[in-house]
Formats: sequence, structure tokens, C-alpha cells
Amino acid sequence: MKLAMRTGLAVAAAAATLATASPTAGATGERSDQAAAVHCRVRSVVTDTGTLANPTRIKAAAYNQARSILAKAGSDTAAKSHPVHGTGDVPVGYGTNLLACSRDEFRAKDKNAPIKRSGMTPYHYVAIHDAARTMGIDRW
Repeated sequence: MKLAMRTGLAVAAAAATLATASPTAGATGERSDQAAAVHCRVRSVVTDTGTLANPTRIKAAAYNQARSILAKAGSDTAAKSHPVHGTGDVPVGYGTNLLACSRDEFRAKDKNAPIKRSGMTPYHYVAIHDAARTMGIDRW
């Protein structure tokens, strides 16, 4: 009973947050042909890692290589992120956040592209999946 109540409250809070988080483009005065700004931040929500196929940690070298792949593909988020050094591995959240932010950025940039795969150009799609494969991440 308590779990159902907490889940219901969490869903209601999330829906309220999403409803008030960002108005539509028409309400803000943005032109529809302008690329939307993508803002990413590290999520503080802890998920059940028993159901995910991702590792709990990734090697720093793999993260840096994936970051390089995404930066070369045109991700400003990846280019601005700081390379990992001084440690052997990092939490998988670093990699999933990098992938999710780059994905959202590519989708915003490729909004008017004629040929799309998952909302982005095939070049960006391949870059995202190459970076994910490099880090051993299946879900982001």
C-alpha cells in the first residue's frame, strides 16, 4: 500500500514537473526554424541496476574514446565535457549522461534533415551507437 502511494505521488510529481518545465515554442516567441537549445544535467535519480544490462562502472579510457567519437561527430556537449584522468574507471552514469545529452543535441540539430534514423541523421546515429558500444552501454 505504501509503495503504491509513493509510486503514485512520484508519477504525479513528475507529470507536474514536465507540464510546467518548458512552454511550447510558440509561447516563447522562438522561430520554428531555429535549433532548440539542449540543456543536460546529471540525473540524481537512482535506478534499479538489477534490471539494466549496463555495467556499474566503465573504464576511463573507454569513456574518453567515446567522448572523442561524439565530439568528432559534432556534439558540442561531448566537446565541452572534461576528459577523465587520474582514475581507472568512472560510474556508468557519466557515460549514459553523455550519450543522452549528445542524442538530444543531435536530434535538435537534425530536426529538418530529410533522412532520419531515430530522429537524427544516419551519421549521428552511428556515432552514438559506436560510442555506446565503446563503453559497453546498452541503455541510455
